[in-house]
Amino acid sequence: MESNISKKRIGVDRLYEHWQRKALNRDDFNLEKIEIPGRPEKPELIPPAQLKRRKLGSELGRATLIHAIAHIEFNAINLALDAVYRFRDMPDDYYADWLKVASEEAYHFSLLNERLENMGYHYGDFPAHNGLWEMVLKTGHDVMIRMALVPRVLEARGLDVTPGMMERLATAGDSETVDILKIILRDEIGHVAIGSYWFKYCCKLRDLNPEETFRNLLNEFMGGTLRGPFYMEGRLQAGFTQKEMDDLVAMMPT
Repeated sequence: MESNISKKRIGVDRLYEHWQRKALNRDDFNLEKIEIPGRPEKPELIPPAQLKRRKLGSELGRATLIHAIAHIEFNAINLALDAVYRFRDMPDDYYADWLKVASEEAYHFSLLNERLENMGYHYGDFPAHNGLWEMVLKTGHDVMIRMALVPRVLEARGLDVTPGMMERLATAGDSETVDILKIILRDEIGHVAIGSYWFKYCCKLRDLNPEETFRNLLNEFMGGTLRGPFYMEGRLQAGFTQKEMDDLVAMMPT
């Protein structure tokens, strides 16, 4: 629930450090539904369709893109922490994984936030959307569904679009942002892989076929379609099977 950017980064790192030192326990407590997690007053949240697209040839256009990615990374801190907070019956390795993810997402946000400020802008200067947290609320009842739809759908979308963003930014001469995105892409493949691992773990516990279950969840929650194109190499590294990739390609809207 921490909304201050600096304090949130420090708190996430401290939480992960305490877990590693075995200074935290897993006592039972009453879970609360968190409609609004800790975040600054700005950016203003608006529907995705209302967000303006700007060309990367201008500094304003590049700043708008960096801000959008920074917003995703800030939200991803809350996503990872909610995965820890909400699901209480998983193995210790699950909590270690998602606390590590939260720490890395905070690091990503700090890199992008610093880049924005060096360009003369600040996080909150542009509007953003709340789609990531909305999916967290929809999947709060089941860890298997959460692992399927947040890391393997929403975060995996970042894998698909990042190589193209890096190419366009390189063409625009913004090598500093490209270097940041290289770090983020490397780490995000690992984050999606963590989601894949725990999704398959849950499927095994329930005697479910992971590929079939994932396809069924896409039909139920995503309307049976998923936007491409897909970063095949990155998704395969992140735990998708070739059969799943074939299914995703077949689900692309025509």
